[in-house]
Amino acid sequence: MLESPDSLCDRPSVLLDPFSDILRLANARSVVSGGFVAGGRWAIRFPAPTKIKFFAIVRGSAWLRVDGEKAAARVEAGDVFLISRRSFVLASAPGVSPVDAHRVFTGESRAFARIGRGDEFSLLGCHVDLDPTNGSLLVEVLPTQIHVSAASPQATVMQWLLDQLVRERSAELPGSGAASLQLAHLMFVQILRAHLAGSENHTAGWLRAVNDPRLAPALRRMHAEPGRAWQLGELARASAMSRTSFAHHFKAAAGVAPLTYLTRWRMRLAERALREADTPVAELARSLGYASESAFSHAFKRIMGAAPKRYRAAAQAKTRDRLAAAS
Repeated sequence: MLESPDSLCDRPSVLLDPFSDILRLANARSVVSGGFVAGGRWAIRFPAPTKIKFFAIVRGSAWLRVDGEKAAARVEAGDVFLISRRSFVLASAPGVSPVDAHRVFTGESRAFARIGRGDEFSLLGCHVDLDPTNGSLLVEVLPTQIHVSAASPQATVMQWLLDQLVRERSAELPGSGAASLQLAHLMFVQILRAHLAGSENHTAGWLRAVNDPRLAPALRRMHAEPGRAWQLGELARASAMSRTSFAHHFKAAAGVAPLTYLTRWRMRLAERALREADTPVAELARSLGYASESAFSHAFKRIMGAAPKRYRAAAQAKTRDRLAAAS
């Protein structure tokens, strides 16, 4: 359920950290989509995914070659890897001619397939459904490939999640569908955490900013109260930094100045409210800290490219067209 405009600006910071807040705005929902068992000599080519996809090796090992990468990588039981925007091949050995994934998974409602002879290898696949608009928040900051090795520090939690997921999928217990969704989502969060922990050289953006412990106090405050008239000095004090140091450090991590980040976050919240609720624009403007509807409308149009009322009308028309096409 969409929050009321007042609740956009009146949420205790204990409820959501900025990372969780952004995942929720992107409406990230992880779904177990299938998998396969393989043996002997085999290879499958997967097209570039239209969604974020991640895979867990349940049993055995294989070679993973992502298009655009110079070399194939060995993936072992317990490894998890995420692929975005690139086609890739999984194979029992380098040089095996791959079959198209569409051929493997088409027919007989085969979410889980068999290829080759034997069952030395087993893989579970998941994808992440995202909000059509705000899902770009995630897609734009993720690399094309994340590989979390079973030998990594994050492997203990990941292996537990994988074991539970396999058990839920095989035991057919009551509520296994709901449990699988939750476990898959936890695995996705762990992949993102492992990615953040694995490198200091992330591209500037929100993902790097929310992982910065020096910026965390200021970000928590902005996300907890986006409608408050935050001043640069207040945010700097929250992070125990001078105004100059805070502004420089924030921009280096987030890619934008602190108050620019706040404005863009407000516009993301406004965008969702305009698409999903009938809140009057003037009321929405007040909830997000704007003294007048015209000031809010000017800011929204400058960042989003359309006035709020026009944006809402276009979004509602698109929703009607989608529902009509589905009926």
